[in-house]
Amino acid sequence: MTRLLDIFFASVGLILGSPLLLLLTFLGWFDTRSPLFRQTRVGRNQQPFTLVKFRTMSVGTASVATHLASSNAITPFGSFLRRTKLDELPQLWNVLWGNMSLVGPRPCLPNQHELIVARESLNVFTALPGITGLAQVQGIDMSTPEKLAQVDAQMLQTLTLSNYFRYILQTITGKGQGDRIKV
Repeated sequence: MTRLLDIFFASVGLILGSPLLLLLTFLGWFDTRSPLFRQTRVGRNQQPFTLVKFRTMSVGTASVATHLASSNAITPFGSFLRRTKLDELPQLWNVLWGNMSLVGPRPCLPNQHELIVARESLNVFTALPGITGLAQVQGIDMSTPEKLAQVDAQMLQTLTLSNYFRYILQTITGKGQGDRIKV
C-alpha cells in the first residue's frame, strides 16, 4: 500500500513542484555550477544506490556524513536549502525509481560502518530507506548511530498508514532539525 502512495505522492510532487525544481536548479547553477548532488548510499538489503539531492556544499567537499562535514563547506544558498529542506526534493525521483520511500530510515553512506552494523542487527535494512521518518522528526541524526538504528527499528515496527502521513506532515511543517553540521 505504501509503495502505491509513494508513487502517487512522488509523481504529484514532481509534477506540481516542477517550476520550483527548475528554479532551484537554476539558482543552484549560479551557486556551485553543479546544482545536483549524487552520492552512493546503502539501500534495502544493503544494496547500494545513487541518491540525488540539491547540492548544499561546495563542489569537491569530502563525502562524509553530514555531522562530520565542516560548516564552512556549506554555501549560502545551500544553507537556505537545508533550512527549508528543499535540498531533499530531487529524492522524489529516487522514490519513483523504487530505491527509496517517502517514509523510512534515512539511507546511510557505505563508510558509516557503526550505523550499518547497528541497523543490520535490528533488521532495519529490510525496508526501503526514506526521505523522512521518526528519527528525522525527532531531530536524531547519524551522529548517534546506535540511537538512530533503535529509533529506525521502532519506526518500522510501528509504521502504520497514520504514522506514514504523520511523519510526512511533520516534515513538511518543519518538525526536526535535520542533520547537524559541526561548527
